[in-house]
Amino acid sequence: MRRVLMIVLAVLGAVFLITRFDEFLQVLQTLQTGDPRWLGLAILVHLIWMLNTAGSFKAIYRALGIDEQLRHLALVTAAVQFVSVVAPSAGMGGVAILLADGRKRGLPVGRLTTGAALFIFGEQLSLLAVVALGLLVLFQLNHLSAAEVLAALILGGTALVSAALLALGMESPDRLTRGLYWAGERLNRLLRPLIRRDFFDLSHAHKLAHDIHEGLQEVRRTPQALLLPAALALSSKLLLLVVLALVFLAFGQTPFAGTLLASFGVGYLFFIVSPTPSGFGFVEGAMTLVLTSLGVPFGRAAVITLAFRGITFWLSILYGMVAMRWIGLEARPEPQ
Repeated sequence: MRRVLMIVLAVLGAVFLITRFDEFLQVLQTLQTGDPRWLGLAILVHLIWMLNTAGSFKAIYRALGIDEQLRHLALVTAAVQFVSVVAPSAGMGGVAILLADGRKRGLPVGRLTTGAALFIFGEQLSLLAVVALGLLVLFQLNHLSAAEVLAALILGGTALVSAALLALGMESPDRLTRGLYWAGERLNRLLRPLIRRDFFDLSHAHKLAHDIHEGLQEVRRTPQALLLPAALALSSKLLLLVVLALVFLAFGQTPFAGTLLASFGVGYLFFIVSPTPSGFGFVEGAMTLVLTSLGVPFGRAAVITLAFRGITFWLSILYGMVAMRWIGLEARPEPQ
C-alpha cells in the first residue's frame, strides 16, 4: 500500500506540474530578471523557514512527550506541504501523511493527532496577528476592501472553532465528539450542493476525539512547554516577511514595513481563505492589487508577487517531491 500511495502521489504531482506548467515557466522567467544576490538570500531564508516549521513540530511533539529528530521532521513537513497542494483536501491530505509516517515509526497516534491540531491552531493565531497589522495599514490608508474584511472574518471564525474544539477535547472526549459531529454536519450540509457528497466522514469522530483528549492531557500537565511552539509560529511569519523584503530589493523596490505587512497579510489571507487550491489566482491578484494601491508600479508589483510565490510556493513543492521519495526509502525504526 505504501508503494501504491507513492505512485499515486507521484502521478498527482506530475499532473499538477503539467497543468500548471505555464505558471511555472512564468515564475522562472520572472526570477531570471531579478538581482541573483538578493534572490539567493531569499531562497536561503526560505530554507531556514522550512527548518523553523520542522522545529515547531519538534517543540510540539516534545510537549506531548514525543522525541523526534529535526532532520526527519524537516522531510515530513516538506512532504506535508507537497501533498496538501497536489491532493487538495482542506489540508487533511497533508495531515494524513504526517499521521501515517508517525504510525510507521511507532509513535502514538493520539498524540500525533493532537500535535497536528496544535500546530494548525498556532499557525492560525500567528497568521491572524500579521493579517491584523496588514489590514490596519490598509485601513489607515483608506485602501481596505470588503473582500479582505470578509476573508479575515472567515479566518478568525476558523481559529475560534479550532480553539473551541481544543478546549472541548481538553475537558471531555464525549463533548469533543459532539462538537466534531456538530461542525462536520454543518460543513457537509454547506458543501454537499457543490460536491454531491459528504466532505467529512463522521464515522471516526469518536475515535478522533479520544485520541485528541489523550494528547491534550499531556499538554495540560506542562502548559509552559507550548511557549516555544508559539514563538516559532510567530517567527515563521517574520521569516516569510524577510523573504518578501529580499524579493523587493531584488527588483529594485524599497521594502517599507507597512507595504510588506499589508501585501503579505492579504496574500496569505487569500492563500488560506480561497476557493482554489493554495489560492491560485487569488493570492497573485490580491498581492498585486495591494502593492499597486500602496504606490508600487504595476509592473514591479506583478514581478515581486510572482517571484515571492516562486520561492515560497514552487520551491516548497519541489522540496516536497524530493522529501516524499526520501521518506519512502527510509527504514522503519524501532517503536518508541
